[in-house]
Amino acid sequence: MLTKNELKYYSSLLRKKNRIAERKFIAEGKRLIGEALKSDFEIEIVFFADEFIEAEKSFSERIKKKRIRAETVNHAELKRLTDTKTPQGIAAVLRMPEETKPDFNSKFILAVENVSDPGNLGTLFRSASWFGISDILLSADCAEPFNPKVVRASMGAIFNLNISVGNSFIETLTSFRQKGYSILTADMKGENVFKFNPSKKIILALANEADGPSRELLSITNEKISIPLLGKGESLNVAVAGSIIMSIISHGLI
Repeated sequence: MLTKNELKYYSSLLRKKNRIAERKFIAEGKRLIGEALKSDFEIEIVFFADEFIEAEKSFSERIKKKRIRAETVNHAELKRLTDTKTPQGIAAVLRMPEETKPDFNSKFILAVENVSDPGNLGTLFRSASWFGISDILLSADCAEPFNPKVVRASMGAIFNLNISVGNSFIETLTSFRQKGYSILTADMKGENVFKFNPSKKIILALANEADGPSRELLSITNEKISIPLLGKGESLNVAVAGSIIMSIISHGLI
């Protein structure tokens, strides 16, 4: 049985400072938790609503067979544990991976600078996973990767990625450049991405569409690329633009 103190503790993980301090986060919904079950993430506890257990008996049994602690909660308690207006009947607390120095060695790395919108960041995670990109570097001013909105927008892709967040974003990119990576930065003034021939090792850098890439990022960029305008519009959303560019480059690297 979930105690009042436990409910208070777990619901506190909806706040960023508590997630960071405890190195834990909350995921909600059958799809997200199903993806978590297939990953190496450690699930500390699962919360079920009665109606979910009745409707999803096989899924509930799957969790119990893994000997994960599972507790039944009422609707009011589940609302305290989630940040959605209508909870999906199941939520879980997971441990964040250990923080390590980025030691990526894949041929395609995604770097994200100052993308503060959780939906955009989660969508970039989702697209990266789809196009086979597993290593992601975030600047410290990006949205927190384990924010519930980011986790939801990723549609579970976050459980398949190696994500590193650091204050030394530019220094880290510079070190990768010294290892032979070519830094490709999306910029409105860049070359046509459809005419770009990727090198063997690429870091695609995406930035907040309102501000664009920082001077520091541009100073270490090997090449700027953009998506040509064929119709009308001021700019593309960073998640849309990033997804298009990832598709083009990933197919070029195959």
